[in-house]
Amino acid sequence: MALNPENNPLTPLLRGLAAAGLATEEHLRALAADPKRGNKPLLFHLVDQKAFSSSGLMAYLSGRYNIPMLDLDAAVPEDAALQMIDRKLLERYQVLPLSRHRDTLYLAMADPTDFKAMEDIKFNAGGLQIVPILVETDKLAKAVTRHTTSVAGGFDELFSEPVEEETQEEFDLVTQNATGEDAPVVRFVQQLLLDAIQRGASDIHIEPYEKDIRVRYRLDGILQDILHPPVPLREGVTSRLKILCRLDISERRLPQDGRLRVRIPPARIIDFRVSFLPTSFGETIVLRLLDPASSRVPIEELGFLPEQRQAFEEAINRPYGMILVTGPTGSGKTTTLYTALNILNAGDVNISTAEDPVEIPVYGINQVNINERIGLTFATALRSFLRQDPDIIMVGEVRDLETAETAIKAAQTGHLVLATLHTNDAPQSLTRLENMGIPTYNIAGAVHLVMAQRLVRRLCQACRKPAKIPEQALLEAGFSETELQGWKPMGPVGCEQCNGTGYKGRMGLYQVMAVSDGMREIIMRGGTSLDLARQAAAEGVLSMRQSGLRRLKDGMTSLEEVLRVTTL
Repeated sequence: MALNPENNPLTPLLRGLAAAGLATEEHLRALAADPKRGNKPLLFHLVDQKAFSSSGLMAYLSGRYNIPMLDLDAAVPEDAALQMIDRKLLERYQVLPLSRHRDTLYLAMADPTDFKAMEDIKFNAGGLQIVPILVETDKLAKAVTRHTTSVAGGFDELFSEPVEEETQEEFDLVTQNATGEDAPVVRFVQQLLLDAIQRGASDIHIEPYEKDIRVRYRLDGILQDILHPPVPLREGVTSRLKILCRLDISERRLPQDGRLRVRIPPARIIDFRVSFLPTSFGETIVLRLLDPASSRVPIEELGFLPEQRQAFEEAINRPYGMILVTGPTGSGKTTTLYTALNILNAGDVNISTAEDPVEIPVYGINQVNINERIGLTFATALRSFLRQDPDIIMVGEVRDLETAETAIKAAQTGHLVLATLHTNDAPQSLTRLENMGIPTYNIAGAVHLVMAQRLVRRLCQACRKPAKIPEQALLEAGFSETELQGWKPMGPVGCEQCNGTGYKGRMGLYQVMAVSDGMREIIMRGGTSLDLARQAAAEGVLSMRQSGLRRLKDGMTSLEEVLRVTTL
């Protein structure tokens, strides 16, 4: 017998959701009494029925109950924590153990007011303290299903011992204890990695010199001097990192490359790609941080202007054709491509990528690590992809004629191909393919969109203020006199939130060029990149400088940043 919505009082949580404007009381009351809900937890049913979005619900709950949020796609639950709790409880309450730290169990859940679930889990875990971590309902439901299926249970029994990758060492940055003579070095490396992660660094540079060691972080694309530890730490730090990467600590004459993996409770995993290079005073070490969360950047946070985003989304939703993303190293091409792949990553498509190397593993995507030493090149991987019934292919870099030819053929035979090139702007990408030896008629028929990009630092929204910039400087940057009316450019100041830099985070500047019929005619007759650029401008395609000036006018970045990364 169904409940009468009028006689079904709302819980305090639902009243709060209604008061916050996420849904109306009438709608929530009706959905709470919906007989189709069955045994599904209420919040999961409300999200499924689109009463509000999963992300909006999580943001509201986090703010109201002061509970941390976690992107479950960027977390790897510990096997030991999963095995502590009965699978039937996980399915009933739709919760997932993430990790155990001493007497605390971190529990991913969507409803922090479900005290019955926490009490039952606490009892099942032998009285451990339960700390809830908020996650989105849709991601949680998929993760619970993945970890509680009978197939997964069978594999758990087969692999009762932990399976370790040959070239990776995983250790806990927070709970690791250091003892003995090597304790100072162990603690230094531990704190260095943790500090870089907390600051949001993309790279760590450890550079030995005659009288000291220089440690720098790359923050928002700019290298910043962090500290200068004493020289006696040099050999110990190098050896410690090589041990973690499972490299030869006795080899100091040749460059070495490795990887290491660290865990930060409750369930955050960070991979590091590590490079060792012998120099005059020791080995220079560069660690690239590879955070899986960086592959989940929402498209609205990339920095597209509205018309650019529309063109990009239309292109990636086409069933076939080629999309080229171009820019120098460190310009955000990989992040843009991963954002596109995450949009397309669904159960009804087969996605394969060829990368050198695979930096961020993504569930649901078949990622191939290029290894030219054994003959596994981009072209070899692409040819194999075509025998694997793919729908979408991503090529980390088009470097040679063979790769370009195979990618073009794939785009012409019913596949969507995303690839990167190293050119300065979008029009040059098309002539670059021609210079590689691709016939112009194949380029004109296969390429549907070309996008060039750069990264600029965002102004800190907490401390930015109007900047005194001469009008002549703005005119020389590319503004017209009419465009200068009615607004003031903003500039950096510096505060605690941005570590005194005046900038916090980065965003993309884009030139998004859909290949039109007019451009195809220019390509077919062998036109130059200048001809294509003129045609693009005539069709209203913004250059990266023009995109940067729009962002300057919006108060998102500074004139210095726009001038630093773009040209007229």
